[in-house]
Amino acid sequence: MQEFFDSTTGKVVVMAVIVVFLMLIAIGGKDKKKTDVRALTISALMIALATVLGEIKVFSMPQGGSVTLFSILPIAVCGYLLGTRRGVMAGFCVGLLNLIFGPYVIHPVQLLMDYPIAFGAVGLAGLTRNSKNGLVKGYLIGLLCRYICAVLSGVIFFGEYAPEGFNAWTWSLWYNLTYLAAEGAITVLVLFIPAVKNMFQNLRSQLAS
Repeated sequence: MQEFFDSTTGKVVVMAVIVVFLMLIAIGGKDKKKTDVRALTISALMIALATVLGEIKVFSMPQGGSVTLFSILPIAVCGYLLGTRRGVMAGFCVGLLNLIFGPYVIHPVQLLMDYPIAFGAVGLAGLTRNSKNGLVKGYLIGLLCRYICAVLSGVIFFGEYAPEGFNAWTWSLWYNLTYLAAEGAITVLVLFIPAVKNMFQNLRSQLAS
């Protein structure tokens, strides 16, 4: 499978799937017969931003995973602004783009858990969009879901790399917590800055009107 996703054919197939998800994001609003250009534009911008920020690594772990420059946040923002369905699909697109630029595939289930599902789960941030501090709550929900995906993938497919003294579960739990918790803590601190918090709340209000 690694060879397929490294090939031009594999990348074309992945891009085609991304286009399908973008088309689904564009429909299904208040009027399902019309294309929601605003939702499509916002989603495309957040997908691009998440992909670019994902390439800015503050710290990289030796066996995969890294602390990035807020790369998870744009997906959560998409869910917060546009709803859970569109947030999840935007996350799928980010995961698939990562599959194009830096694939590491050893099994079909691992592919799903490490790429589209892991990032798509961050879009669940939309579940709390109407509550107080909804973006922070949603971001933490999405981050937790991504952590669960990373832990399960680590246990099932990468447990053999656990160092002496760790079993697959304890190693995967601690290993993935190391980088995701660090990025999560930094992001939450930024989201509680009044100017940042008010900016996202105002955007949410404008889109809801």
